[in-house]
Amino acid sequence: MADIVAAITSVQGVKLLDFSSDASHNRSVVTFVGTPEAVEAAAFAGIARARDLIDMEQHHGEHPRLGATDVVPFVPIAGVTMAECVELARGLGRRVGEELEIPVYLYEEAATRPDRRNLADVRRGEYDGLKATIGTPERVPDFGPAAMHPTAGATVIGARMPLIAFNVNLGTADVGIAKKIAKAVRGSSGGLVYVKALGVMLEEKHVAQVSMNLVNYVKTPIHRVLEMVRREAARYGVAVVETELIGLTPLDAVLDTAAYYMQLPKLGRDQVIEARIWE
Repeated sequence: MADIVAAITSVQGVKLLDFSSDASHNRSVVTFVGTPEAVEAAAFAGIARARDLIDMEQHHGEHPRLGATDVVPFVPIAGVTMAECVELARGLGRRVGEELEIPVYLYEEAATRPDRRNLADVRRGEYDGLKATIGTPERVPDFGPAAMHPTAGATVIGARMPLIAFNVNLGTADVGIAKKIAKAVRGSSGGLVYVKALGVMLEEKHVAQVSMNLVNYVKTPIHRVLEMVRREAARYGVAVVETELIGLTPLDAVLDTAAYYMQLPKLGRDQVIEARIWE
Protein backbone atom coordinates (compact mmCIF):
# COMPACT_ATOMS: atom_id res chain seq x y z
CA MET A 1 0.00 0.00 0.00
CA ALA A 2 2.95 2.33 0.48
CA ASP A 3 3.28 2.71 -3.30
CA ILE A 4 -0.40 3.66 -3.65
CA VAL A 5 -0.19 6.22 -0.85
CA ALA A 6 2.98 7.61 -2.44
CA ALA A 7 1.17 8.01 -5.76
CA ILE A 8 -1.62 9.95 -4.03
CA THR A 9 0.68 12.24 -2.05
CA SER A 10 2.91 12.92 -5.06
CA VAL A 11 0.24 15.32 -6.33
CA GLN A 12 1.02 18.90 -5.34
CA GLY A 13 -1.63 20.48 -3.13
CA VAL A 14 -2.72 17.22 -1.46
CA LYS A 15 -2.24 16.45 2.23
CA LEU A 16 -2.52 12.94 3.66
CA LEU A 17 -4.68 12.92 6.79
CA ASP A 18 -4.88 9.23 7.59
CA PHE A 19 -4.03 5.77 6.29
CA SER A 20 -4.97 2.40 7.79
CA SER A 21 -4.95 -1.24 6.71
CA ASP A 22 -6.63 -4.28 8.23
CA ALA A 23 -5.56 -7.85 7.51
CA SER A 24 -8.88 -9.52 8.35
CA HIS A 25 -10.90 -7.21 6.14
CA ASN A 26 -8.02 -7.11 3.61
CA ARG A 27 -8.86 -3.49 3.07
CA SER A 28 -7.05 -0.14 3.29
CA VAL A 29 -8.54 3.31 3.82
CA VAL A 30 -6.75 6.48 2.72
CA THR A 31 -8.03 9.93 3.66
CA PHE A 32 -6.59 13.04 2.03
CA VAL A 33 -7.60 16.66 1.47
CA GLY A 34 -6.73 19.46 -0.91
CA THR A 35 -8.12 21.70 -3.61
CA PRO A 36 -10.79 20.06 -5.78
CA GLU A 37 -8.44 19.79 -8.74
CA ALA A 38 -5.62 18.31 -6.66
CA VAL A 39 -7.87 15.81 -4.90
CA GLU A 40 -9.29 14.58 -8.21
CA ALA A 41 -5.79 14.18 -9.67
CA ALA A 42 -4.56 12.36 -6.55
CA ALA A 43 -7.54 9.99 -6.60
CA PHE A 44 -6.81 9.13 -10.23
CA ALA A 45 -3.15 8.50 -9.41
CA GLY A 46 -4.11 6.18 -6.56
CA ILE A 47 -6.60 4.25 -8.69
CA ALA A 48 -4.03 3.83 -11.45
CA ARG A 49 -1.39 2.54 -9.04
CA ALA A 50 -3.84 0.15 -7.39
CA ARG A 51 -4.71 -1.21 -10.83
CA ASP A 52 -1.03 -2.04 -11.38
CA LEU A 53 -0.42 -3.60 -7.97
CA ILE A 54 -3.60 -5.44 -6.93
CA ASP A 55 -4.95 -8.53 -8.65
CA MET A 56 -8.58 -9.12 -7.67
CA GLU A 57 -8.32 -12.73 -8.81
CA GLN A 58 -5.95 -13.25 -5.85
CA HIS A 59 -7.72 -10.96 -3.37
CA HIS A 60 -9.74 -12.30 -0.46
CA GLY A 61 -11.14 -10.52 2.59
CA GLU A 62 -14.12 -10.15 4.90
CA HIS A 63 -15.21 -6.75 3.60
CA PRO A 64 -17.51 -6.51 0.55
CA ARG A 65 -15.61 -5.30 -2.52
CA LEU A 66 -15.82 -4.85 -6.28
CA GLY A 67 -12.30 -3.89 -7.26
CA ALA A 68 -8.72 -2.99 -6.44
CA THR A 69 -9.99 0.51 -5.70
CA ASP A 70 -13.36 -0.38 -4.26
CA VAL A 71 -14.93 3.01 -3.55
CA VAL A 72 -13.87 6.65 -3.91
CA PRO A 73 -16.14 9.17 -2.17
CA PHE A 74 -15.73 12.94 -2.52
CA VAL A 75 -16.78 14.61 0.75
CA PRO A 76 -17.32 18.37 1.10
CA ILE A 77 -15.52 19.55 4.24
CA ALA A 78 -14.86 23.27 3.73
CA GLY A 79 -14.92 25.70 0.81
CA VAL A 80 -16.69 23.31 -1.54
CA THR A 81 -20.30 22.30 -2.12
CA MET A 82 -21.88 18.89 -2.55
CA ALA A 83 -22.76 19.86 -6.13
CA GLU A 84 -19.09 20.50 -6.86
CA CYS A 85 -18.19 17.12 -5.36
CA VAL A 86 -20.73 15.50 -7.66
CA GLU A 87 -19.03 17.08 -10.66
CA LEU A 88 -15.64 15.89 -9.41
CA ALA A 89 -16.95 12.35 -9.00
CA ARG A 90 -18.43 12.25 -12.47
CA GLY A 91 -15.32 13.77 -14.03
CA LEU A 92 -13.05 11.26 -12.30
CA GLY A 93 -15.38 8.41 -13.21
CA ARG A 94 -15.28 9.32 -16.88
CA ARG A 95 -11.47 9.56 -16.85
CA VAL A 96 -11.00 6.24 -15.02
CA GLY A 97 -13.36 4.50 -17.43
CA GLU A 98 -11.74 5.92 -20.55
CA GLU A 99 -8.04 6.02 -19.61
CA LEU A 100 -7.71 3.06 -17.24
CA GLU A 101 -10.45 0.93 -18.85
CA ILE A 102 -11.98 0.16 -15.46
CA PRO A 103 -15.80 0.05 -15.29
CA VAL A 104 -17.10 2.79 -12.97
CA TYR A 105 -20.38 3.04 -11.07
CA LEU A 106 -21.60 6.34 -9.61
CA TYR A 107 -23.29 6.31 -6.19
CA GLU A 108 -24.92 8.46 -3.50
CA GLU A 109 -25.30 12.12 -4.60
CA ALA A 110 -23.43 11.46 -7.86
CA ALA A 111 -25.69 8.55 -8.87
CA THR A 112 -27.39 8.83 -12.26
CA ARG A 113 -30.16 6.39 -11.35
CA PRO A 114 -32.03 5.81 -8.06
CA ASP A 115 -31.16 2.13 -7.74
CA ARG A 116 -27.47 3.05 -7.51
CA ARG A 117 -27.58 5.60 -4.71
CA ASN A 118 -27.00 2.96 -2.05
CA LEU A 119 -23.47 1.53 -2.13
CA ALA A 120 -24.71 -1.85 -0.92
CA ASP A 121 -27.01 -2.08 -3.96
CA VAL A 122 -24.13 -1.27 -6.31
CA ARG A 123 -21.96 -3.91 -4.62
CA ARG A 124 -24.66 -6.58 -4.80
CA GLY A 125 -23.04 -9.90 -5.65
CA GLU A 126 -19.62 -8.35 -5.03
CA TYR A 127 -16.68 -9.00 -7.33
CA ASP A 128 -17.58 -12.51 -8.45
CA GLY A 129 -21.25 -11.68 -8.89
CA LEU A 130 -20.53 -8.60 -10.98
CA LYS A 131 -18.18 -10.58 -13.22
CA ALA A 132 -21.14 -12.72 -14.22
CA THR A 133 -23.70 -9.92 -14.67
CA ILE A 134 -21.83 -6.79 -15.77
CA GLY A 135 -22.95 -7.26 -19.36
CA THR A 136 -26.66 -7.14 -18.50
CA PRO A 137 -28.63 -3.88 -18.92
CA GLU A 138 -29.15 -3.62 -15.16
CA ARG A 139 -25.42 -3.75 -14.39
CA VAL A 140 -23.92 -1.77 -17.26
CA PRO A 141 -21.47 0.75 -15.70
CA ASP A 142 -21.83 4.51 -15.91
CA PHE A 143 -18.37 4.82 -17.47
CA GLY A 144 -15.86 2.45 -19.00
CA PRO A 145 -16.27 -0.96 -20.59
CA ALA A 146 -19.14 -3.31 -19.76
CA ALA A 147 -16.58 -5.89 -18.69
CA MET A 148 -14.49 -6.27 -15.56
CA HIS A 149 -10.88 -5.13 -15.74
CA PRO A 150 -8.83 -8.37 -15.72
CA THR A 151 -7.02 -7.47 -12.49
CA ALA A 152 -8.59 -4.29 -11.09
CA GLY A 153 -12.26 -5.30 -11.30
CA ALA A 154 -14.61 -2.32 -11.04
CA THR A 155 -14.68 0.93 -9.07
CA VAL A 156 -17.47 2.89 -7.39
CA ILE A 157 -17.12 6.69 -7.27
CA GLY A 158 -19.47 9.19 -5.67
CA ALA A 159 -20.15 12.18 -3.45
CA ARG A 160 -21.56 11.97 0.07
CA MET A 161 -21.49 13.41 3.56
CA PRO A 162 -18.84 12.09 6.00
CA LEU A 163 -19.20 8.40 6.77
CA ILE A 164 -18.06 6.86 10.06
CA ALA A 165 -16.53 3.38 9.91
CA PHE A 166 -17.28 2.09 13.40
CA ASN A 167 -16.57 -1.46 14.56
CA VAL A 168 -17.49 -3.29 17.75
CA ASN A 169 -15.45 -6.27 18.98
CA LEU A 170 -17.34 -8.83 21.03
CA GLY A 171 -16.27 -11.05 23.90
CA THR A 172 -16.74 -14.18 21.82
CA ALA A 173 -15.19 -16.00 18.89
CA ASP A 174 -18.64 -17.04 17.65
CA VAL A 175 -19.04 -15.11 14.41
CA GLY A 176 -22.63 -16.34 14.20
CA ILE A 177 -23.52 -14.07 17.12
CA ALA A 178 -21.86 -11.11 15.40
CA LYS A 179 -23.88 -11.81 12.26
CA LYS A 180 -27.13 -11.95 14.23
CA ILE A 181 -26.34 -8.64 15.92
CA ALA A 182 -25.41 -7.06 12.59
CA LYS A 183 -28.73 -8.15 11.11
CA ALA A 184 -30.61 -6.62 14.04
CA VAL A 185 -28.73 -3.33 13.81
CA ARG A 186 -28.53 -2.62 10.08
CA GLY A 187 -31.22 -0.61 8.38
CA SER A 188 -31.76 -2.96 5.44
CA SER A 189 -33.09 -5.68 7.76
CA GLY A 190 -35.21 -3.48 10.01
CA GLY A 191 -32.65 -1.92 12.34
CA LEU A 192 -31.27 1.61 12.38
CA VAL A 193 -31.94 3.34 9.06
CA TYR A 194 -28.51 4.87 8.51
CA VAL A 195 -26.44 1.87 9.58
CA LYS A 196 -24.83 -0.77 7.39
CA ALA A 197 -23.44 -3.74 9.28
CA LEU A 198 -22.01 -7.22 8.92
CA GLY A 199 -20.55 -9.78 11.28
CA VAL A 200 -16.95 -10.83 10.66
CA MET A 201 -14.22 -12.85 12.36
CA LEU A 202 -10.97 -11.15 13.34
CA GLU A 203 -8.54 -14.04 13.11
CA GLU A 204 -5.58 -12.14 14.55
CA LYS A 205 -7.55 -11.30 17.72
CA HIS A 206 -9.72 -14.43 17.69
CA VAL A 207 -12.85 -12.37 18.32
CA ALA A 208 -16.05 -11.76 16.39
CA GLN A 209 -16.77 -8.22 15.25
CA VAL A 210 -19.78 -6.19 14.19
CA SER A 211 -18.33 -4.06 11.40
CA MET A 212 -20.43 -0.99 10.54
CA ASN A 213 -20.69 2.08 8.36
CA LEU A 214 -22.72 4.95 9.80
CA VAL A 215 -23.84 6.88 6.75
CA ASN A 216 -25.60 9.72 8.59
CA TYR A 217 -24.13 10.32 12.05
CA VAL A 218 -26.50 13.26 12.65
CA LYS A 219 -29.68 11.20 12.35
CA THR A 220 -28.15 8.02 13.79
CA PRO A 221 -25.34 8.97 16.21
CA ILE A 222 -22.56 6.66 17.35
CA HIS A 223 -23.87 6.26 20.89
CA ARG A 224 -27.28 5.06 19.67
CA VAL A 225 -25.62 2.42 17.52
CA LEU A 226 -23.31 1.25 20.29
CA GLU A 227 -26.11 0.95 22.82
CA MET A 228 -28.20 -1.12 20.41
CA VAL A 229 -25.25 -3.44 19.78
CA ARG A 230 -24.79 -3.80 23.54
CA ARG A 231 -28.45 -4.68 24.05
CA GLU A 232 -28.40 -7.26 21.27
CA ALA A 233 -25.12 -8.75 22.53
CA ALA A 234 -26.58 -9.09 26.03
CA ARG A 235 -29.28 -11.38 24.62
CA TYR A 236 -26.52 -13.90 23.88
CA GLY A 237 -24.63 -13.33 27.13
CA VAL A 238 -21.84 -11.53 25.28
CA ALA A 239 -20.09 -8.29 26.25
CA VAL A 240 -18.65 -5.50 24.11
CA VAL A 241 -14.91 -5.59 24.78
CA GLU A 242 -13.64 -2.91 22.42
CA THR A 243 -14.69 -0.49 19.70
CA GLU A 244 -12.66 1.08 16.92
CA LEU A 245 -12.85 3.82 14.35
CA ILE A 246 -11.41 3.18 10.90
CA GLY A 247 -10.06 6.34 9.35
CA LEU A 248 -11.27 9.73 10.54
CA THR A 249 -14.50 10.97 12.08
CA PRO A 250 -16.10 14.43 12.33
CA LEU A 251 -15.57 16.33 15.58
CA ASP A 252 -19.31 16.88 15.96
CA ALA A 253 -19.88 13.12 16.03
CA VAL A 254 -17.36 12.71 18.84
CA LEU A 255 -18.85 15.62 20.78
CA ASP A 256 -22.33 14.18 20.40
CA THR A 257 -21.13 10.85 21.82
CA ALA A 258 -19.27 12.55 24.68
CA ALA A 259 -22.33 14.65 25.50
CA TYR A 260 -24.47 11.51 25.72
CA TYR A 261 -22.19 9.49 28.00
CA MET A 262 -21.09 12.46 30.14
CA GLN A 263 -24.69 13.71 30.35
CA LEU A 264 -23.66 17.13 29.06
CA PRO A 265 -26.58 18.15 26.80
CA LYS A 266 -25.06 21.57 26.08
CA LEU A 267 -21.57 20.35 25.16
CA GLY A 268 -20.44 22.06 21.95
CA ARG A 269 -17.43 23.14 19.94
CA ASP A 270 -17.13 26.35 21.96
CA GLN A 271 -15.97 24.23 24.93
CA VAL A 272 -13.19 22.47 23.00
CA ILE A 273 -9.87 24.34 23.18
CA GLU A 274 -8.56 23.13 19.82
CA ALA A 275 -11.81 23.97 18.08
CA ARG A 276 -11.78 27.50 19.47
CA ILE A 277 -8.16 28.01 18.37
CA TRP A 278 -8.93 26.72 14.88
CA GLU A 279 -11.86 29.15 14.61
